[in-house]
Amino acid sequence: MDRRWREVWVLAGALFAVNVVARLTIRLGFDGDDAAADRVSLAMFAVIGLILAVVAFRWGRRRPLGTWAADVAVAVLVAMALTVLVGPLLVGNNPFAGGAGTFFAQIWLYLLATGVGVLIGYLVLTALGRDHRSQQLKRYAEVKTTKPRRVVRR
Repeated sequence: MDRRWREVWVLAGALFAVNVVARLTIRLGFDGDDAAADRVSLAMFAVIGLILAVVAFRWGRRRPLGTWAADVAVAVLVAMALTVLVGPLLVGNNPFAGGAGTFFAQIWLYLLATGVGVLIGYLVLTALGRDHRSQQLKRYAEVKTTKPRRVVRR
């Protein structure tokens, strides 16, 4: 159980670290250039989605869907809260400086990027037949076909 939560917190930290790197890149390299800041933000969301696709692929192989999906959801919610509330403070901004529209747009974009990443990772895993349920069904079919038939006596 301890290992499971450690993985969740490491994932949340990695997702937040990607955001911090993107914010510092925008602050130090492209301060005032909105087009470059938008490209860096788009790259950040792509990296977050890619990380979650890989996590969904790896965790989906060895654990049931309900277990790893809950873990990913906790990690995403913690990372999103840190990204939206603490991230701006690290570069000297107020989290609510852009208004409610910007604040909620960040939340929706973050949820969209993470949702797409998890969905792509799990769909690829399922299409390859490597997910936990497919492997269980495969083992069940193998066990049932190797057992000899019972002879019915009358």
